[in-house]
Amino acid sequence: MTRRHPFWRACAAELVGTGMLTLAVVGSGIAAADLSTDDGIRLAINAAATGLALYVIIVVFGPVSGAHLNPVVSLVDVALGGRPWRHLAGYLPAQFVGGVVGVILANTIFGRAPVSISGDDRLSGAHVAAEVVATAGLVLVIFALARGGGHRATPVAVAAYIAGAYFFTSSTSFANPAVTLGRVFTDSFAGIAPMSAVVFVPAQLIGAALGAVIAVLLFPRPSASHSNAAPGYVE
Repeated sequence: MTRRHPFWRACAAELVGTGMLTLAVVGSGIAAADLSTDDGIRLAINAAATGLALYVIIVVFGPVSGAHLNPVVSLVDVALGGRPWRHLAGYLPAQFVGGVVGVILANTIFGRAPVSISGDDRLSGAHVAAEVVATAGLVLVIFALARGGGHRATPVAVAAYIAGAYFFTSSTSFANPAVTLGRVFTDSFAGIAPMSAVVFVPAQLIGAALGAVIAVLLFPRPSASHSNAAPGYVE
């Protein structure tokens, strides 16, 4: 039977979990840049560390909040009836705040200024298209598994997808508005310039909608083992 948690606890899980995610992304990016001058090796380190950390974060926080860690995942979950619309009032701020706090912490523990605005321009048609594709794929993986009864595989599937998408998308698969905003505040290997972030977020929203549509087309009715009271459903 699914255990229900108080709403404040779920929001706290989203804040801490998203913070840990951006800490992993930015921290491993800084470490990778210190360890190698080869961009391929840097990206491999960044992708591996992010994927491994993401798996652990989902396993730990999933039972409390569902481990969305991503505003577009929360939006799609609400739109498909997974939880009430009112939950967005807690989940979205928690994710955005957590994303920024995690970046500040990563900068700090590597001896950098807590906040430094990125100058990494990722603004091109190819990058924007990559964000649509990356986010659509992420949402499809999550909700196809949920609706098809394979939610137990979600932690490893999502972690593997994100690690792989670092390499098969030109944008290195941000696929997350909260992470995108957070990465504005680090002038490091994993950073993104503010104007690029402004364009990435709408692309991610479009990708999320496409991924949700495909998931529903593939699984028009949730499996018998799936209910709206998904792991981490809160009161």
